[in-house]
Amino acid sequence: MKMPRAITYRTRGHSHGPITRLVSPSDVGQMIKPFVFLDYVDIDPQRSPDIGFHPHSGIATVTVILEGQISYAETSGTTGVIDPGGVEWMRAGGGVWHNGGATGAVRVKGYQLWIALPADMESADAEAQYLGPQHFERSGPARVILGRYGKAASKLPAPSTINYLEVALKKGEKWRYEPPRDHTVAWIAVHQGKLATPEIVDKGELAVFEESNGALEFEAPEDAGFILGSAVKHPHDLVLGTYSVHTSREALNRGEAKIREIGKRLRAEGRLETRNAYPA
Repeated sequence: MKMPRAITYRTRGHSHGPITRLVSPSDVGQMIKPFVFLDYVDIDPQRSPDIGFHPHSGIATVTVILEGQISYAETSGTTGVIDPGGVEWMRAGGGVWHNGGATGAVRVKGYQLWIALPADMESADAEAQYLGPQHFERSGPARVILGRYGKAASKLPAPSTINYLEVALKKGEKWRYEPPRDHTVAWIAVHQGKLATPEIVDKGELAVFEESNGALEFEAPEDAGFILGSAVKHPHDLVLGTYSVHTSREALNRGEAKIREIGKRLRAEGRLETRNAYPA
């Protein structure tokens, strides 16, 4: 019999007010790249100011809202509100600035994930796309946010080497995830209840599995909700800027130059507060 796929690392991250940082590019992101950053948010909209404009390059962000609403605006031209169950995909590519914040009256809960883009996408033009909950397909208990699982596929234009699922299990329910053959990276983050896999992973924890293409098996001792990522391992070193992740120093320099250019325009338009300024 095959041994269960072991958990090799687990964390509760670091909380700063309503935001818990579970993954950063300089720590856990090195283990699970292309997944290089993950925040869990639990925000009272009456007490949370807008995030303010800030830049990115070389990555894509994926914002999944479980409860409440988040506003967003990108210098690529898209603006709107992410509703419960909605997802915004934002490819920063060669450089973009964006902002947002909790809106409405309901407490906001959800995740923002960063994905390190492959070399042929990291310097592409920025673009963003919002899809409401009705646009996402399911395979069993899993909602497919990115990639493909079973007969369900996402409409978002992520690299084909990534799966990102939102999963809900009822008490006593079992579920087996068979990753694609070349997906050796896998992790989960639990936001409701707990999971046996076979070790117990509690609410608030992120668990990283050993690198292999083996199946993952889950059982819910109580109602449970979690996200799961699996992927082909990102083959590049992570070259880090303040808000950027690239595959080379040259690509990072191009991205940061574009960020500075956009920042100058925002300042000239009076849209950029000093506290959110990026060095010129």
